[in-house]
Amino acid sequence: MQFMSYHENLLKLAGVIYRSGEDDVDGLLAGFAADLVREGHRIGGVVQFNGKKAADPRPGMSLIDLMTGRSISISQSLGAASAACKLDPSGLADAAVAVSRAIAENVELVIVNKFSKQEASGGGLRAEIADAVVAGLPILTAVSDKCYDDWMSFTGGYGTTLACERSIIDDWWRSISQREGRARLLASLEQVFEAAAAQPPVAGATDARLLPYHNVG
Repeated sequence: MQFMSYHENLLKLAGVIYRSGEDDVDGLLAGFAADLVREGHRIGGVVQFNGKKAADPRPGMSLIDLMTGRSISISQSLGAASAACKLDPSGLADAAVAVSRAIAENVELVIVNKFSKQEASGGGLRAEIADAVVAGLPILTAVSDKCYDDWMSFTGGYGTTLACERSIIDDWWRSISQREGRARLLASLEQVFEAAAAQPPVAGATDARLLPYHNVG
């Protein structure tokens, strides 16, 4: 039942709903990711930080690849007369590779910095978020309140929404990591049992189930 599996996996997709221009969701996710790395968790994907170059008042946007620590610039200047920047296609391509690598490595958690206008319109890292859902991995991203309706359309209402608070994110992670840990353990045990069942019987050995009760030691 691939349809049901996909929608069950969507329950592992969480979006932190933030107020555009008010909440520092980039710093929140970056701090959360750093703490998980320090605790030894295997996480991947990208988080965002914003800065300004010397003598340039316009903000620049960069992402950090959580598996390598590499900085990926995703903004390009529109020129000296412009006070804005636009997304750099080559930087977005690098970010997509970083997220895809995390999925391939089957990390504990995939973080994607934003589900924003780009993703809402079908671009950005939308495809990579969907790939992580298909893979059944827990995913955390940030969703602007202005993109909330698009987010609900993307998830079909199956995704989890979180308040933009560290304690809320921590509680979500604690709950889902425990469930995923149990699922991984059960999957490992099933593989052990299947391998044992596939082993041919040892010559001359007697199945203990065929012995009288008092002879079973």
